[in-house]
Amino acid sequence: MKNSKLFTPIAFTLMLLASLTNEAQEFQPLDKSPMDATSFPQSWKESNKLIRINYGRPQLKDRSIEKLAPAGKVWRTGANEAAELTLYVDMKLGGTKVPAGIYTFYLIPGEKEWTAIINTDLNVWGSYFYKEENDVARLSVPVSNNNKSLEAFSMAFKKSDDGVHLHAGWGNIRIAIPFTE
Repeated sequence: MKNSKLFTPIAFTLMLLASLTNEAQEFQPLDKSPMDATSFPQSWKESNKLIRINYGRPQLKDRSIEKLAPAGKVWRTGANEAAELTLYVDMKLGGTKVPAGIYTFYLIPGEKEWTAIINTDLNVWGSYFYKEENDVARLSVPVSNNNKSLEAFSMAFKKSDDGVHLHAGWGNIRIAIPFTE
């Protein structure tokens, strides 16, 4: 009799824990546009970064860039949340000094040039809540074309003579956005 009184609370507790464990093991499926990040320096061993960007990587999947990132409209620079730019040091975009900090990074696609935008809004989904009055800096950069097509939108930093350039590519389109110290 004594054991049955003890058994009931223990059995109940174990069943409750087992049900919580089963619930905790359910995960969301992989995102169709996974998050990615690039930084400078790129090496994961280097902790003294200058700049980093986090962004979603949409894929063309037989769609046109013009449909996914329409010309003349502010674009989130990737998929899902707007791209998040972190400057670990003060830098310049064009002639505008941008203090170290965390920003949203938008692009406006165009036929011959794309406009890069650094904005103070944070934690925004897409570009639906973009407010031009919160822009910190803008710079138009020329578009070039490449023979190699990229299925997934991609970005990478590369050292330049006066700082770093953020290279972005999708399909055959390529742009380079200069960040200077």
